[in-house]
Amino acid sequence: MSGPFDTLLNWRLLPGSHAFPGPDGGTCINEAAIVAAGLPYRAIRSSADCPPCFSGPLATYALGLNDAMPDAERPRLMAFVLRLAGSADAPGIEAARTAHLVLQGVRRLLPPVLERSGLAPHAAACRAAAELDRAVTVARHAAWSAGSLAEAAGRQGTWVRGARAAAAARAALFAAEIDARTAADAAEAAALFWPGAWAEAVAILDEALGIGRQAPPLGLEEAEFRLEAAKRERAGLAA
Repeated sequence: MSGPFDTLLNWRLLPGSHAFPGPDGGTCINEAAIVAAGLPYRAIRSSADCPPCFSGPLATYALGLNDAMPDAERPRLMAFVLRLAGSADAPGIEAARTAHLVLQGVRRLLPPVLERSGLAPHAAACRAAAELDRAVTVARHAAWSAGSLAEAAGRQGTWVRGARAAAAARAALFAAEIDARTAADAAEAAALFWPGAWAEAVAILDEALGIGRQAPPLGLEEAEFRLEAAKRERAGLAA
């Protein structure tokens, strides 16, 4: 991450929920977004803990990525600290966001790991899926084939091949669910054998944030001030 978000990177994103930000930050993405927006701080254990002005599917997907990403990848999410508060929208928009997360996960996260497992035809079918129902169907077929391949590899003692197929099966099973959390789980499973999955998942989140209501503009300086104030408050409590 570089450019206008450099200052926000002084705030550390960590997996899990946190009672209060530590002196170096130390919160999940949604907790950081709460602080940056000037809302009362709260620990976030699931998207249900987010303020009602947060989009449920977007907060769920972001939290899933936050908790699964390696430390080196998690700073990619800092770009969304300014975009979650105020993103909640009507049920139809939230459904469209979920559909985007799921459809694009099937089309873009599954194919590379399927190809690495020797399932090129299934990868092609996933890439070609243009509608949500079709994407769910081809993901389920891919999960069954990858699972069969993993079982056969286990019997043959080809462990690396089996591990790749098992990861592909797991990713496909998650991707086949119309749910924002399992869409993030699919990214985690795909990343086991395709590190590029994290960058692609972040791009998918960015696109979903572009659907419907946008968060009110929040200046970087204002957000940084609030984040730094939270650090100072924590330091004062600990003194």
